Amino acid sequence: MLGPQVWSSVRQGLSRGLSRNVRGWASGEGKKVDIAGIYPPVTTPFTATAEVDYGKLEENLHKLGTLPFRATQATVEMTVSMAQVGADAAMVVTPCYYRGRMSSAALIHHYTKVADLSPIPVVLYSVPANTGLDLPVDAVVTLSQHPNILGMKDSGGDVTRIGLIVHKTRKQDFQVLAGSAGFLMASYALGAVGGVCALANVLGAQVCQLERLCLTGQWEDAQKLQHRLIEPNTAVTRRFGIPGLKKTMDWFGYYGGPCRAPLQELSPAEEEALRMDFTSNGWL
Repeated sequence: MLGPQVWSSVRQGLSRGLSRNVRGWASGEGKKVDIAGIYPPVTTPFTATAEVDYGKLEENLHKLGTLPFRATQATVEMTVSMAQVGADAAMVVTPCYYRGRMSSAALIHHYTKVADLSPIPVVLYSVPANTGLDLPVDAVVTLSQHPNILGMKDSGGDVTRIGLIVHKTRKQDFQVLAGSAGFLMASYALGAVGGVCALANVLGAQVCQLERLCLTGQWEDAQKLQHRLIEPNTAVTRRFGIPGLKKTMDWFGYYGGPCRAPLQELSPAEEEALRMDFTSNGWL
């Protein structure tokens, strides 16, 4: 949680954008929480001594706040007011430490208990690259019927699975978000409502443009843009991870800065390969 002086200044700079960019955010009985749109999973900047650099975080949030994201401004506002009014929803990752015992029944039981007790709506989060566990489709279908589970973020990259989830939950008020810009167009084509995309921290305007092209049915232009985003997206996620993402943030006018241990900075060869993934697609 940032200090009150820092957050006060952020709020002043972003408050106007909040009402403009956040569509349908409402929590409470009888009101749907609309999670459609593009979200940047905001990075945490650190100093050289591994302390959180709140000033640089504020700078990044100001810059991200100029783009038509759904949650950059909302995150600031919700964080500031969390103690008073609470967040709108909670994204809950799959429990995975004992993943050998995480059957569909166990996961359904877990998420049902969480949703039963949560005072705010729950968004399921499946990220098998980090957890080694994919939330089974049958479990998602069952959980989609819970009145306090409003959707899921799927970062697995299997678009047939995303399409199947959309199809099998079509009778429920259930929203699916793609967990990466690399398969965002395909996810929209199959019925996803948005994406939480690491690449949006760097090429935010372009990811939002891809969203607009998909939502307006301009599929040929969307395909061309999607193709140019695949390699950069892979570079800042699966290939080079957080060190790669922070390095490119520095290149594009944001503050990425150093990583905390045990993550290591990129080697010169890795940095050159990272740069090539962006220059070869026309972004640098």
